[in-house]
Formats: sequence, C-alpha cells, structure tokens
Amino acid sequence: MNPVKVGLLGLGTVGGGTVNVLKRNAAEIARRAGRGIEIIHAAARDLDKPRICDTTGIKLTTDPNEVVNNPDVEIIIELIGGDGLARTMVTQAIEQGKHVVTANKALIAKHGNEIFALAQQKGVMVAFEAAVAGGIPIIKAIREGLAGNDIQWLAGIINGTGNFILTEMRDKGRDFDDVLKEAQALGYAEADPTFDVEGIDAAHKLTILASIAFGIPLQFEKTFTEGITTISREDVAYAEELGYRIKHLGVARHTEKGIELRVHPTLIPERRLIANVDGVKNAVLVMGDAVGPTLYYGAGAGAEPTASAVVADLVDVVRALTSDPENRVPHLAFQADALANDPILPMEEVETAYYLRMAAQDKPGVMARVTSILGDHEISIEAIIQKEPVAEGEFANVIMLTHKVQEKQMNQAIAKIEALDSINGPVKRIRMEVLDSNK
Repeated sequence: MNPVKVGLLGLGTVGGGTVNVLKRNAAEIARRAGRGIEIIHAAARDLDKPRICDTTGIKLTTDPNEVVNNPDVEIIIELIGGDGLARTMVTQAIEQGKHVVTANKALIAKHGNEIFALAQQKGVMVAFEAAVAGGIPIIKAIREGLAGNDIQWLAGIINGTGNFILTEMRDKGRDFDDVLKEAQALGYAEADPTFDVEGIDAAHKLTILASIAFGIPLQFEKTFTEGITTISREDVAYAEELGYRIKHLGVARHTEKGIELRVHPTLIPERRLIANVDGVKNAVLVMGDAVGPTLYYGAGAGAEPTASAVVADLVDVVRALTSDPENRVPHLAFQADALANDPILPMEEVETAYYLRMAAQDKPGVMARVTSILGDHEISIEAIIQKEPVAEGEFANVIMLTHKVQEKQMNQAIAKIEALDSINGPVKRIRMEVLDSNK
C-alpha cells in the first residue's frame, strides 16, 4: 500500500522534531499504522534558517497555501501557532476534505467548536493530542482510556515555564523576577512571558481538558485566570513551613451547581504526588468515579516530546482513513449531539480553602478583630502562624489557612480586613486544594 502523504505547516522546534521522529522511526510507525507516512511538502517563514531536521525529499515553500492546496497531500499538520493564519489554513484544509493534526492549543480552545463542526460536516478528523501537555497522552487517556468513568475533577500543572519558576523559588529561595530572567535565558520563557506567567497558556489547555472530561463545548472565555507574578519567595517558604507546595494549577470540577474552570496559584499538600512535579515537567491528575485518581506525568514541551504526540495523532488518522466517519472517536469524547449545556460557575461562586498572609500591627486586639471579621463571613480557620516583627513597632506577618468557603464571602472579608488601620497593605490570598479522592 502506498504511503500516506502529509503536508507540514511550520518547521520550527516541533515541526523539526516531527520530521526527525517520522524519519527515524519510519519502520515502526508503518507497522503500527499499516502504511508508511511521509511528509512531502512543508511551509516555513524562512527557508534559509538552520533546521534541527533533514528536509531531504521534502518540497519547501514559504506559502502555506501551496501545501494545503497540494492535491497529493491527504493530511495537514498545523504547527504555525496562534489563531489567525492557522485558523484560515486549518479551515481551508478541512473544506478540501483533508484531515488535520495540530498542536495549537489557542486555536482549539478558542475556535474548536466551529472547527469540529466543519470537520464533522466534511467527514474528516482533527487530532490535537499535542495541544495539551506536550508528549503526555492526556487527551487519549481521558477521551478513550477513561471513557467508562464519570470524570469528577481534574487538576494539572500544564505550563512548564511557571512550574520551573515556582520550583526555583522554592528550592533556592529566589525572587520571581530573578528566576524569570533565567527561564528566558534558557529558552523556557518567551521575551514576552505573559502567556506563561499570567496563566493564559494553561487556560487554553484547561479549556480543552474540561471539554473532553465533562462533554461540554469549549468555553475559553469563561475560564478564570490568575498568574504567578505576585507570588513571593516568602509565600513559597511559608507554604512549605505549613506542609504545602505552591503550584500554578489548572482546575476543572463538575459540581451540582455547574462546572469550575480556573487557573491560579494553588497550595497543595506536599505529600501529593503532583506537588512533587518540579522543573519544566507537566502532570495532570484526573479523578474518575470508577478508577479513582490517576496521574499522568512527563515532558510538557520540547521538540521530540511534542512530536511524539503529533506522530501518534498521525498514526490514529491513518488507521481511520478508511473507516466510516460516524464510527470514529468523537473529537470532544462525547457524541457531537450529546454535549451538555452545564453552566460554567463564575469565580465568586467557587468554594475552596485559602492561604492568607497579612502584615498586622503587633499589639493586643488586632488578631481578634481579624478573626471576628472572618467569623462574620462564616470563614473558619484551620491554622495560623504569626511571625515576630524584625523590630519593635513594625508590622508582623500573619499567615492563616482557612477551611472551604465561597469566594465571594472571602472577597468581602478581605475587603473589611484591608480597611483596618492595624493592617498594612493588601492581604495576600492563595487558593488551596487537597486533591484527594474525597474532595
């Protein structure tokens, strides 16, 4: 049987890795797919740029339209990134009846609903394993491996840059800005790191995970997002002292009231496996009613880890080329006409526990007023630490852990605490998650 011919859009890090993996493992891939898979046409912005791959035998162009319109190409791999040109090229490919493999989390999170609808109409597949957590096969695990479960919640470290920064802050007592500069020098963070450190990248990925876990349409715009730029080394150290680690976590939970979709810094008990995922690694913890908690760990980025997921998708598409479109695995795990319309909860309605840090005057009655305000808003305290001020008359750091409470109650309480003359500056608030099988 003739090899399947593939067009590649983007010859950067992941594109080069994909070429390398396909060439190096060609025989094994053909054994698995039932046919060979060959990239015959590729588009790149700069054809003279040094590559990490050998492009011998691949026709190169700067025009992605040439690749998409090539009549010999049956599958398009989209590795351009962003949701402008990539969206146009993917839509154009689907319109021509070509299957698509993409690593583009922004494209899927923001435009996946319309893309999948068009793909279903045209009878083609859009595969996107590489869009979340690099080489970790988390999409396939939830969509297929856990298909017999009612997924209750999932929580993930799904941005390696943020995890590297928080790990360095904890292990070496460094400041955020200092570690960010190193992350940029090492190539872990972009010159403009906003997408990583403000949680936008993680929110794209969480949107996708929640959709396949709960069978809901993609709703990126409703995902609550908070970054790690305000996390201090003191917060990291205090959390450690209390038996917790701070991770930039994506959390999706199916509750009776609706679905929680949120990305934010989170205290996790240090005994949890996911709390010990360090550096640029990713991990996703999924709770199913039948299987219980399962943890998926590995490289969340990089040339060949991400290429591993791209090529796995290619193999899946090739296997399904001759199958009836109605009998393929649905894009979002659930049949397209069976997606639920569960509401996404606004952050104010989410219930979670909290870490609070405030600078309080070191004199009698101050803590009584603070605890009275918390009590008035039905917030109970689990633990409290008061640090001695450096000098007499200075403010002392007070750290509290609370039990679960609705966010709007905590917002109201914090506003009243910050209004006290005896409290200096804003109250630092970090949400907490236990992440056990009962919560």
